[in-house]
Amino acid sequence: MSETTKQPLRLALAGLGTVGAGVIRLIETNAALIERRCGRPLRIVAVSARDRGKDRGVDLTPYAWEDDMTALSARDDVDVVVELVGGSDGPALTLARKAIADGKAFVTANKAMIAHHGLGLARVAESAGVPMRFEAAVAGGIPVIKGLREGAAANEIERVYGILNGTCNYILSTMEDTGRDFADVLSEAQAMGFAEADPTFDIDGIDAAHKLSILASIAFGTQLDFSSVDAVGIRRVLAADIAQAESLGYVIRLIGMARVEGSEDGKKRLFQRVHPYLVPKNHPLAHVDGATNAVVAEGNFSGRLLFQGAGAGDGPTASAVVADIIDIARHWESENEIDPAFSIPVGELDATVPAQTGDRVGKAYLRFMVADRPGVLAELAAAMRDGGVSIESLIQKGEGSDGAVMVAMVTHEGEEGCVVKALDLLAGSDSLTEPPLVMHILKQ
Repeated sequence: MSETTKQPLRLALAGLGTVGAGVIRLIETNAALIERRCGRPLRIVAVSARDRGKDRGVDLTPYAWEDDMTALSARDDVDVVVELVGGSDGPALTLARKAIADGKAFVTANKAMIAHHGLGLARVAESAGVPMRFEAAVAGGIPVIKGLREGAAANEIERVYGILNGTCNYILSTMEDTGRDFADVLSEAQAMGFAEADPTFDIDGIDAAHKLSILASIAFGTQLDFSSVDAVGIRRVLAADIAQAESLGYVIRLIGMARVEGSEDGKKRLFQRVHPYLVPKNHPLAHVDGATNAVVAEGNFSGRLLFQGAGAGDGPTASAVVADIIDIARHWESENEIDPAFSIPVGELDATVPAQTGDRVGKAYLRFMVADRPGVLAELAAAMRDGGVSIESLIQKGEGSDGAVMVAMVTHEGEEGCVVKALDLLAGSDSLTEPPLVMHILKQ
């Protein structure tokens, strides 16, 4: 081994929250093992955070402190800048751009920033000849990006989907186990630290949509397109919906789903959806409980691949961050070519247009809360008939506390556009006490 490869890889960390402190602990605890595996030691030389005096449970005295995080990238003794601040814009994006411009390798766990600005950052990194890595941005400690980039690199990925948000999965699986309603379980999750004080990004599907757009780009070799992700969260899922799913042989999970489809005009159409789905009990995702994440990739030669593990937390996320650093330590020298951040150079990623969902074929679960009076079921059935929706089963529950009655339907396989048409026919009906809930049924 040459003397050059034995030189320490020098790191600067911006952000010393749960993950940042976890990165320090991991590097200190496993220093000898890491050096053996990557052929050189990793050395933290400088750090930055908002509050210098905060107790983070790690000793920061060996490291230089920078009050201005952008100063980290200007230091001559830094090779890699690690961003663990978060946020799609603001200081994190400023640091990312400056670090790359200053010739530093860049590692981040920031899915929002990558979803919104990843292509631009990757393009600049390619021009500058520096690596950019973001394994920890998707599914915490699960090496799904590396699995797609390397392990499944010989495959055409036909579909990628999975459980991408641990908060939602914890809430849904707890509702399933206890029979409690959403608001009650959310409050408990917040008290236990599984959900943020403002849980909007999680429970409305935005966090999962960020991750899905990144996965889709890597899996299909397409340009990032977060703006076209159809995202619906879990706020409106009731304990009664979960009980009905159970009786039908399903569980409810928030699923991010993506695939690329051809079209007659030759343009690739990218389908990206984050919705609550009914998942068959014999599907691997049906058994993913708690705050766990899981991603399924279907390759044309590999078949179904399942990546499963902790989607958040200091240890798992720090593990993914340090794995990226080790990858850089093994392979990067400033004069050498680098592996593109999205596996394919940005200029060669395929442009796509959003796929239209109306002609997609599948089964759906429809839930209505309706006034308890004669003729309501006939009105629902007529709308389904006129929309071209065939009903496989119908369940009517007793009167609720507000006098409304729950009616649930499962459709036969058909075009999604027919369901939309049927619901449009019911729009404005005084028989409905709230808008209908639609959950698609996951195909095996």
